[in-house]
Amino acid sequence: MSYYPVTGSKFFVSSGFASAKTISAVTNAAPPVCTSTAHGYSDLDEVLIATSGWEDLAYSMFRVNQLTTDTFECTGFDATDTDWYPAGSGAGTATKVSGWTELGQVLGVTASGGDPKNITVSPLNRRTDILIPVGFNPSSLQFELGFDPALADQVALATASRSLDKRAFKFTLPGSAYAYCYGTVSMAPIPTFDTGSVMRRTVNISIDGLFTFFTA
Repeated sequence: MSYYPVTGSKFFVSSGFASAKTISAVTNAAPPVCTSTAHGYSDLDEVLIATSGWEDLAYSMFRVNQLTTDTFECTGFDATDTDWYPAGSGAGTATKVSGWTELGQVLGVTASGGDPKNITVSPLNRRTDILIPVGFNPSSLQFELGFDPALADQVALATASRSLDKRAFKFTLPGSAYAYCYGTVSMAPIPTFDTGSVMRRTVNISIDGLFTFFTA
């Protein structure tokens, strides 16, 4: 059993991506091995994976393990279920994060969504409805930042928000743990004004893919 405290955590937004590398194949393994000719990655590089046929890999961040010049592993992922991850359909792209900008003045982080999504069926011969799980609702994260429009990170987020661009986010947690997500940035242009508190602004991340978690 492990606990991961949040006090002392640091938060980052991607400042750039390298050129995308083609993934020609992904194995049904735990972790899966990606074939990408001359990928150039090193151990623990932070890479955005996008695949054509595997929903969970699409637009998810991974710390990779370099195996050979042409192969690497997506650590911490299990792709052995061939019903959910059909063999031969995991090809796509890999894109390395080329830089990070630390988010300053983070006052709070709140997650929402990701809960089970159901449909209710009401057969005429039953008095009790049937609840059928059909997946999960979309997920998002909200950052509360101390308002300072001159800070480089808030300038970068405002720029991304204006175009509804996508960015990667990294969480560095005490105890050598790391978490990642990738999604669309939208930031409120007007801060909140509350008596007895500092001015704040809200940044929303509409998450694509998985929220991934790794220990060193």
